[in-house]
Amino acid sequence: MTEETPGFDEQSQQPDVPSDEAEPKAAAQPSAEEAAAPAGDTGQEAALVAQLDQARTALNERTADLQRLQAEFQNYRRRVERDRIAVKEIAVANLLSELLPVLDDVGRAREHGELVGGFKSVAESLETVIAKMGLQQFGKEGEPFDPTIHEALMHSYAPDVTETTCVAILQPGYRIGERTIRPARVAVAEPQPGAQTVKPAEESTEAQDEPAENKESGGPEEG
Repeated sequence: MTEETPGFDEQSQQPDVPSDEAEPKAAAQPSAEEAAAPAGDTGQEAALVAQLDQARTALNERTADLQRLQAEFQNYRRRVERDRIAVKEIAVANLLSELLPVLDDVGRAREHGELVGGFKSVAESLETVIAKMGLQQFGKEGEPFDPTIHEALMHSYAPDVTETTCVAILQPGYRIGERTIRPARVAVAEPQPGAQTVKPAEESTEAQDEPAENKESGGPEEG
């Protein structure tokens, strides 16, 4: 019979204590990749923030460009509309200027009582059309003379006026809005020369001279 060595089985069955203790220590230490992971995330976040700032800057620049283009377009539209209105007014003014002699004939016929029958209907229709186109007549007797809208063809003096006044309308004036097509041709009268007396001035001169005479006459008496 073979003798069994006492304690052999016990030693072979005992766990290797040092190897078991080393495994937890190795598991507790982080790897190099895990240690480098937070640093990599921070770098990616910084890159994303930089890209976001660039996108915001580009967006602000494009927005400013769009606003500038919109303002320029609005100015262009207003300028075109203003030019269109000006061209229209000039065209209408040129057309109506050619009709002013006809309107003068109509006015003279009306003054002489010759505006009757079919001629009267045609004249009234013409006056209605030109009124719709914006033509306005101006110039009345008794209004002050204004060289910007009146053209003086005759001049006289009158004692009953205090300023240069239109006393007769030889040809009425016409305007479209603020644009004068033709000034009113008028006869004007000015105040009569020498209408204002100089008596107050003479009286004041005499009043100043009297004390001097009294003093001269009183001097010898006192002596």
